[in-house]
Amino acid sequence: MQILITFLAGYLLGSIPFGLIIVHLNGKGDIREIGSGNIGATNVLRTGNKSIALITLFLDGSKAAMALFIFEYFYGVNFGLIAGASALIGHCYPIWLKFRGGKGVATFFGFLIASSWVVASLTGLVWLVVALISRMSSLAAIAAATLTPLIAFSLNHSKLAIVSSILAVIIVFRHSENIKRIAKGAESKFGK
Repeated sequence: MQILITFLAGYLLGSIPFGLIIVHLNGKGDIREIGSGNIGATNVLRTGNKSIALITLFLDGSKAAMALFIFEYFYGVNFGLIAGASALIGHCYPIWLKFRGGKGVATFFGFLIASSWVVASLTGLVWLVVALISRMSSLAAIAAATLTPLIAFSLNHSKLAIVSSILAVIIVFRHSENIKRIAKGAESKFGK
């Protein structure tokens, strides 16, 4: 029962669509009708307002971190990992938006920062290197998420490696359209 409560609490916290709310409150309309239609920070940036994109990035990352910290504090590491992971699931598949949410990258990094700042730093470095070389945020996110379980495992964070493996699958799946565009050479790049 405690596992179910932890999952639902994390999921509901993660399902708060901050991008949708912030864009609407700033008079920019419905984020689902802009750019890719995604509610995450990358699409919020397409409104032309860097400030609200940064706020969205912070809040989306905070969802998983808060869930993890709260449940770890009261119930231990395992419950913290469950809560943080379920926040990412809630972000990607929010019940309020007919299960059509963000791609989970900011929420994933928030989860990693709360779990292990070392793993988060190395994952961030992977993202940065791939982004600088490819100039594609999506490819950088896919590479970072995919390599995170290996990074965690190599640093003896076996539980984090297992959970991040599941989350990496979700993130890669959420980027399936990006992967198709990358394969066709049609994915958008920084500066274009």
